[in-house]
Amino acid sequence: MIPPRLVLATSNAGKVTELAALAQAWGPVAVQSLADFPPVEFPPEGETSYVDNAVAKARTAAAATGLPALGDDAGLEVDALGGAPGIASARYAATADARMARLLGALSGVAGPARSARFRCVVALAWPDGRIVTADGTCEGRITDAPIGARGFGYDPVFFATDLGETFGTATPAAKSRVSHRARAMATLGARLR
Repeated sequence: MIPPRLVLATSNAGKVTELAALAQAWGPVAVQSLADFPPVEFPPEGETSYVDNAVAKARTAAAATGLPALGDDAGLEVDALGGAPGIASARYAATADARMARLLGALSGVAGPARSARFRCVVALAWPDGRIVTADGTCEGRITDAPIGARGFGYDPVFFATDLGETFGTATPAAKSRVSHRARAMATLGARLR
């Protein structure tokens, strides 16, 4: 069942914007930000799995707010780097610019099809009574030689999405929401909740 009201288990402004918009595709859902509540302290993200991290965030927010809570965890998996940065994508460096610079440096000398990558996302909806529903989504692409565009957040300017024919950094929010890993995970979650 799709809850009539939920809270987003993130303080990342980019994720709040994307997830709130994507949840509207489920029907009339009142989506609240954690900014509407007293501060919530999340457990540190682990290195075990996207699912574990998404569920931990959702459970923590549901317990703190008394509302169903939507958590997510996502990462960029680069084939030439053995799937790195993967689950550690947000901790690959201190800032988004530093993360992109480190990634591009690690791919120095890697060309063309060998720069294949994907964004992966797991979303988890937790109710205060302990119920959990999860879903995942991926978006295939490749890493560009340099950042292109300033839209989105995180690694978006260096990720060329195959289904779009452009980077997430140049894509409009509407275009990105049709093919992104987060959009696909949310669509699957919505179907499971129905």
